[in-house]
Amino acid sequence: MTNVWFALGLTVLAGLATGVGSALAFFAKRTNYRFLSVSTGFSAGVMLYVSFVEIFAKGGDALVEAYGAHWGHWINAASFFGGMFLIAIIDNLIPSAENPHETHAETEIAPLRDPTAPLPDFEAIAQAGPEGTHGIHDHGGYQRKLLRMGLFTALAIAIHNFPEGLATFLAALRDPRLGVANAVAKALHNIPQGKSVSVPIFYATGNRTKAFMYSLLSGLAEPVGAGIAYVALRVMVGEDSGGIPSYVMGMLFGAVAGIMVYISLDELLPTSRAYGKGHESVFGLVGGMLIMALSLLLMK
Repeated sequence: MTNVWFALGLTVLAGLATGVGSALAFFAKRTNYRFLSVSTGFSAGVMLYVSFVEIFAKGGDALVEAYGAHWGHWINAASFFGGMFLIAIIDNLIPSAENPHETHAETEIAPLRDPTAPLPDFEAIAQAGPEGTHGIHDHGGYQRKLLRMGLFTALAIAIHNFPEGLATFLAALRDPRLGVANAVAKALHNIPQGKSVSVPIFYATGNRTKAFMYSLLSGLAEPVGAGIAYVALRVMVGEDSGGIPSYVMGMLFGAVAGIMVYISLDELLPTSRAYGKGHESVFGLVGGMLIMALSLLLMK
């Protein structure tokens, strides 16, 4: 039971980093895009390395032990792509303006911290369409249905964060080393996410306090999702001892690896490239892989 609380605690800490990002959006005088580029690239490097070197391999070992070499590897691969398919569906259901991984331009962020800053011309942005100004989104329509759109945004973000929280929780439950590394990567990932979450909610409600609180609470969807998933697993497939069968954990690890790889390639790396210049995102990516490799080697 101690491992469960440890895993849940790490997931909570990683989720709360969303509040740090939101606070930076509201109180920092200017956004440090270079830091965001390197940190999101670093996060992607950690998650990719852990997924392929540790999590996917551990899932394969558990499934091979349960089903044999032939079917174990097939089930592991199916679980991996199943995880990718799941997060892809969730991403596809979230409109781009509410997606917490969408990059927002400085002109969108400025009104959050400075009430005197001019609002973007949303009418012109809407007319420009998807190929309009980079990083500027049409938030003007939110003003017509503030409460409904604000709640929809918060719900969409919460749904998006559920599988991410499960990934952190299961990694920590299986191996505390992986859990700590993954929690650090998720926290770095959640800092720019928190900043991005604040933007659509602010334009949906026109209220800075609500935008900050919803952004902070959206990160808590990660431990909530992890807790619900764990309880459901205990009820459906739990053993008499209270544990989860190794073959189920193997499938979940394959799915978690797929989720983390998808997040890294579809969200973190493009965000890192959008925030940075030159090779900053690549340096962050390689640095994350290097630190992850060294930490795993030193902990063996």
